[in-house]
Amino acid sequence: MDFYYYPGSSICRSIIMAAKVLGLELNRKVLDTTGGQQLNPEFVKINPQHTIPTIVDNGFVLWESRAILIYLAEQYGKDDSLYPKDPQQKAVVNQCLYFDMNTLYPSFVKYYPPQYRGAPADPEAFKKIESTFEVLNTFLENQLYLGKGDKPTVADIACLSSVSTFDAAGFDLSKYENVHRWYLNAQKVIAGWDENWSQLMELKKRKVDARRTTK
Repeated sequence: MDFYYYPGSSICRSIIMAAKVLGLELNRKVLDTTGGQQLNPEFVKINPQHTIPTIVDNGFVLWESRAILIYLAEQYGKDDSLYPKDPQQKAVVNQCLYFDMNTLYPSFVKYYPPQYRGAPADPEAFKKIESTFEVLNTFLENQLYLGKGDKPTVADIACLSSVSTFDAAGFDLSKYENVHRWYLNAQKVIAGWDENWSQLMELKKRKVDARRTTK
């Protein structure tokens, strides 16, 4: 399975973890999106939206990370624990995936990256992060996993990638007891955590080095 990605990207790291959980080998193809490699004609032919992550599985092309997570779980899962078949359980997993896509990770993007480019911290954007984590903390009340079951799902994988990005940026997760408990457990039970974290640290180093060279 060809896997087009950029090392360190949150949505790409979620696919790597899912593949590890499922025991899948990925033929990794790095696209340096900071240099515009995703606009190469060869890649645009594969994905006209020229976004990462993108997979090509025996000729089947798919992009958008949460769609890829669902596809991998349904196509290669030994059971339905990663993506339940029960309509209500599936709906909860979908709800959490959409929460990650529309609320959790966007709150990171609106606060941290502008500062990497030299902008001052936006207190209103930080309040949005805090309110987002309060919602996540409430959702995880008396729950070990986001899917309301006894095993991690693709929603846990997606949100683990996002929450670890906040952690690497220095956001204090300990203020949110349920999130913190979930986060520590997820690190232990979701395969690929070590690579997820090491990619984050490498990405963080690249950003620090880039800021130094522009000063």
